[in-house]
Amino acid sequence: MGRSYTLPLYLEINFYLKQHFRQIYKNVMYAEYIFANIKYYQSMTTTFRQATDKDIKVIRDIANKTWFVTYTPILGIEQTEFMFDLIYNEKALAEQMNDGQVFILQLLDETPVAFASYSVKDEDNKVYKLNKIYLDPDFQGGGYGKKMLEEIEKQIKDLGGKILDLNVNRFNKARFFYEKLGFEVILEEDIPIGKYWMNDFVMRKSLI
Repeated sequence: MGRSYTLPLYLEINFYLKQHFRQIYKNVMYAEYIFANIKYYQSMTTTFRQATDKDIKVIRDIANKTWFVTYTPILGIEQTEFMFDLIYNEKALAEQMNDGQVFILQLLDETPVAFASYSVKDEDNKVYKLNKIYLDPDFQGGGYGKKMLEEIEKQIKDLGGKILDLNVNRFNKARFFYEKLGFEVILEEDIPIGKYWMNDFVMRKSLI
């Protein structure tokens, strides 16, 4: 014989199933929305250009959209705010440009969606460092981070660079993105910043 349910239990199960399938429907609709956006963005023209001090506001805006969602779960809000204010204030960014960091903007039909910066780390051994790479979260999933990194590698190779290093927080999932693109962890580094610490992996990729 089939199992019988009391009316309250039946109503509870029915309510649960409706909620469950409603959530599935929302997930499907959201996925379709994301894929539609990705398809739309991929039809746009991707270009790169070197940033100047006139682009500092754009860099800060992209950084602000990515920095806190990335680092607050890892570092907590206090350290995340401290580091953002230290690294991404307008004066600090201008000084980084003047000190030799090359900032690159990635644009989709003239709209900036990502930025990166690199500089010479070891001139004798032709080692460069990727100091920053951040993509507007609204454009993630379309392969733009990979395109940006490929552009940076191309520019560095054109300059005669043979090795590209970067630092990534040891708890940042971006590490796996870099590994897929050929980077390897070569050491761990604990760097003091104010009263805090940056607990990083140093990753390296050969460009030859």
